[in-house]
Amino acid sequence: MLETTESSAGMSAKDVRYATWVTLFAWVFAVYDFILFGTLLPEIGRHEGWNTAFQAELATWIAVGTAVIALLVGPAVDRMGRRNGIILTVSGAAVCSALTAIGGGLGSLVLVLIRSLGGFGYAEQTVNATYLSELYASAAPSVARRRGFLYSLVQGGWPIGALLAAALTAILLPFIGWQGCFIFAALPSLIIVVFARKLEESPQFLAHQLERGRATAQDRDQHGLRATLQGSTRRTTLVLGAAFLLNWFAIQVFSVLGTTVITDVHHVSFENSLVVLILSNLVGYLGYLAFGFLGDRIGRRNAIAWGWTIAGVLFTGMLYAPHSLGPVMALYSLGLFFLIGPYAALLFFIGESFPTTIRATGGALVAAMGPIGAILAGLGATYLLNAGSTWQLAALYFGAVPCVVSGLLICAAPKVIPDDVSDAKLSGVASSLA
Repeated sequence: MLETTESSAGMSAKDVRYATWVTLFAWVFAVYDFILFGTLLPEIGRHEGWNTAFQAELATWIAVGTAVIALLVGPAVDRMGRRNGIILTVSGAAVCSALTAIGGGLGSLVLVLIRSLGGFGYAEQTVNATYLSELYASAAPSVARRRGFLYSLVQGGWPIGALLAAALTAILLPFIGWQGCFIFAALPSLIIVVFARKLEESPQFLAHQLERGRATAQDRDQHGLRATLQGSTRRTTLVLGAAFLLNWFAIQVFSVLGTTVITDVHHVSFENSLVVLILSNLVGYLGYLAFGFLGDRIGRRNAIAWGWTIAGVLFTGMLYAPHSLGPVMALYSLGLFFLIGPYAALLFFIGESFPTTIRATGGALVAAMGPIGAILAGLGATYLLNAGSTWQLAALYFGAVPCVVSGLLICAAPKVIPDDVSDAKLSGVASSLA
């Protein structure tokens, strides 16, 4: 798949191929843990005697903790390196799974603290994007030209992980219980840690390390969360963060709560929820591949903007479509394609938008806006429903409209020249490390 030509920085196709496979499986099993908890929360609730309202409140606090942990991962990765960052996030996901099995029955507060460690797994996608955006840029030109599509294969681990969690839970739960399911989930991540130790560090980070060793006190201030809101980087952070937050309104309403919205608005009965699960994840996977390819052709910013704008229009059409299964499912599926697919381009675009010194920090800060957007969407929809409104209006105001706005807003993000580290600099790093 990848040529064996080495780049000027000595990054061979073998290194790139190995990194692609490791990051793919790392993301698959991070998602596996993430989805597994949502799938088993009702089972944990029955074991602990928690009603559905309390479970929803618990999930909200866990989302907050997840965002905090994911945010802290970014600055750490900019200090310790991309390779070590992958090891950290995969290890964190494994520990989270194992501790859930042990401490899940020790009360709600303990469970919130443990599941907040899931932020390591959530941060895996931004660490992957940071690492691979640098790795692909330093690879052979034939690889660099299709870097977005290659990354979409990795980001496609989300629907794979989601389906894996659903399928294995259905098979294993009757035999090993919910605690056993979490212990089982920790094992693959621990195996991935072993493989991740053999990853090559990105040439860009190695160059950054050399520069940081010679940095003045003023130069060292250009790190951390504060640096993401300084100078020209401020616009990038604010625009991408706001777009990410608004789009997660749509993710929460149409992806997480999609079945609820459709059944309430159109009174369509989905007797087999597994069919809906498989359909949504299949559409999402095809969307990742399509927008990864499209981003390489028309630019990632343009691909994201078109995708999210079209998704908002399609979801609006779905909300006001006739009460018939055919049109509703067609519009819903197309909406998911254009909503979820652009994330393959978005996460890679985020990785390319920040300088090497704060690439992981900026990515983590933007991605942390996602859970916040989901919480705000949930609160807004709940307020309207409690005030006597319908899911049709709630999904329009807190799903479809924010989706369109997020697509338009992404157009305000600065244009990106992906190769922010010159071949000469990378050659210098390679020779100095030889």
